Amino acid sequence: MNGDVTYTIGELARRTGLTVKTVRFYSDQGIVSPADRNPAGHRRYGADAVARLELVRTLRELGLGLPAIRRVVERELTPAEVAAAQAEAIDLRIRVLRLRRAVLGAVARLGSTPEELTLVHRLARLTEDERGRLIEEFLAGVFGGIGGDERFSAVARSLTPQLPEDPSVEQVEAWVELAQLAGDAGFRALLRGLAQAEAAESVIAEARAGTGLPRPGLAVAVRELAGAAVAAGVDPGSAEAAAVVTELVERYGQWCAGAVPGDAGALRDRLAERLGAMADPRRERYLELLAVVNQWASPESWAAEVDWAVRAVA
Repeated sequence: MNGDVTYTIGELARRTGLTVKTVRFYSDQGIVSPADRNPAGHRRYGADAVARLELVRTLRELGLGLPAIRRVVERELTPAEVAAAQAEAIDLRIRVLRLRRAVLGAVARLGSTPEELTLVHRLARLTEDERGRLIEEFLAGVFGGIGGDERFSAVARSLTPQLPEDPSVEQVEAWVELAQLAGDAGFRALLRGLAQAEAAESVIAEARAGTGLPRPGLAVAVRELAGAAVAAGVDPGSAEAAAVVTELVERYGQWCAGAVPGDAGALRDRLAERLGAMADPRRERYLELLAVVNQWASPESWAAEVDWAVRAVA
């Protein structure tokens, strides 16, 4: 050995902080080879074995497997190449863990059954194309064939979620719940009924106005009239509320005259039906989830105004 210092397997283990068993394993795998053997046949390792084992320990702590470690120590891969590959693997692992965390969070929050757990997991794992098709089918079911202008196409675009490539846990959870809403046939029917009513009333109102321009919708009137009543603390069953309802019914009648057969009572019943659909909490929840997924500002809630109008008109 020309006077070079050598170490027994036990001495090498102490210098590197590894166990004798671990050093022997790496030696048997050819990751670190003995420089010589003593007369008794015991392995002796050179000083380079210490540096090599320290590198191996570092690579193992970074999560590399034995094949990759072998390529590094044999200089088939540079540390930079290993770091880049490992960083990519960690990023992938983080995305998987986020997905699992989101699924578990959604299940815990929504109180899912075993069947719903499977659905939640499937929704979370959809590809970008699959997510797009799911939403396209949902929006086509809501707006397809309604109206002949760009109005509802623009509304459909504004209701389209775009989950980013690297979403947060909150965005994945919101997407899962939103996708469940999109798959709810009752919710789809509710929105389609609202869109159909809005389209029919718009045609009548615009024809009466003779301008061809969109008119303010029922939602605008509710926010204006009921919003003022809510702010003033008006009781929905009071005489003051009755005056607000009269104004609301009159405006609604101007928009949909001819679409509602019968007397003023029928008009008020139609208005109550429209308001009841607008008050469905799923509609506002969809908008809240959409804002989370798309990283938009939280939508302004007008549930209080609609609820007031529902109780006042009923």
